[in-house]
Amino acid sequence: MGGVSLTRDFTTDLPDECLALVFQSLRSGDRKSCSLVCRRWLAVALVAARFPGLVSLKLRACRALTVAGMEAIARHCPGLRELSVSSCTFGARGIDVVLRGCPLLEDLSIKRLRGLHDPSATADLVAGAASLRSLCLEDLYNGQCFAPFIAGSPNLKTLKLIRCSGDWDPLLQDIAARVPWIVEIHLERLQVTDSGLTALSGCIDLEILRLVKTPECTDAGLATIADRCHRLRKLHIDGWKGNSIGDEGLQAVAQRCAGIRELVLAGLNPTYRSLELIASNCGCLERLALCGSETIGDAEVACIASKCTSLKKLCIKECPVSDQGMEALAAGCPKLVKMTVKRCSGVTPECADRLVASRHGMLAVNLEVNDGSTNDQQQEATEEGSAFEEFGVAAAIGGSELPRPLVDGVGSKGRWPGKKKRAGFFATRRNLVASALRRWSHGSSNSSHSRT
Repeated sequence: MGGVSLTRDFTTDLPDECLALVFQSLRSGDRKSCSLVCRRWLAVALVAARFPGLVSLKLRACRALTVAGMEAIARHCPGLRELSVSSCTFGARGIDVVLRGCPLLEDLSIKRLRGLHDPSATADLVAGAASLRSLCLEDLYNGQCFAPFIAGSPNLKTLKLIRCSGDWDPLLQDIAARVPWIVEIHLERLQVTDSGLTALSGCIDLEILRLVKTPECTDAGLATIADRCHRLRKLHIDGWKGNSIGDEGLQAVAQRCAGIRELVLAGLNPTYRSLELIASNCGCLERLALCGSETIGDAEVACIASKCTSLKKLCIKECPVSDQGMEALAAGCPKLVKMTVKRCSGVTPECADRLVASRHGMLAVNLEVNDGSTNDQQQEATEEGSAFEEFGVAAAIGGSELPRPLVDGVGSKGRWPGKKKRAGFFATRRNLVASALRRWSHGSSNSSHSRT
């Protein structure tokens, strides 16, 4: 190639700092590949030593990362404020050293972390973090090992427990007693009963509650929340078509939580009576989603149209409504700007067109007709994900993904979220740089640096 040697590693002419800038411009998968080329490249991909001012860090499927590596992060990045860990193997000890070394940590997310099953490895963990504001535990086996830490974090505002095995009622009781100022709670596919909800009712500042597929939570538990948590403004319930929550619980919410602004009901069967009470009492209701209900028909939609004067977004999916019910919305809900109707066989495209025309183009209608191309399991997952997605919370509940098994050490198929494009050459030539680095690194088996 014009006298250019193919056996020489031209990257040896680059200072480590320049090589680090190149690596910053690559995607996570390319960075991981580069770190396997040689020891020098691995050292330059090390985050902690190169970025002492790091405030946000995501670790996904870093199975070679040990407790020692997490100690290095804690030592070099004391100003860390956000940490997300997914499908790693350093266990609770790796989290513990970061909590002890990063006193400013505010946001912590732990997903599919291995090594929590050994009691000796989870003993004497840090008892709390004064700076922590948000915590998410997802797909964990023995996630209860973090219970003392959660209860010992007095400034915790957001708690998300998703698909974690074991009984969580005792933890929720402890939280209510020691961390009463929580604002947001998300419980999904969790073993929690009305006892846990009764305990959470002591969190009188609670504003956001999501109960997703928690079949042991009933009307009684929801009524207890409504009795004491009068600041509730967002309520999402996926009843999993178990009928454990119905009119009684929803009526309690309507009577005692008049400030509700966002309500998502999936897999429930509320009757006209409870829906009318919600529409009449909750004058601030702006976003409403009704999904997978056998009792939401034309009469209920007409009730919504006549009484929900503040409603801006409406989502109806898998409900037995027809054009007749939809027509009522032409004159009702004066602030309505977006409506989504999916898999409601009685609603026709012509009706959707008439609705748009009646609002003079000020209403966006998204109509999806069920074509029967999906199986029951896929349809259920899509229904759940899209219902919550309407109001921007799909990421919180895993979107429309099918549930993962609760196995210690389950793999991950995720990638780091794509970064915003950087200005300059590296942003527009990312693939070119990656391919060039690969080509240089494989130029000859006689390369002067040592292989890992």
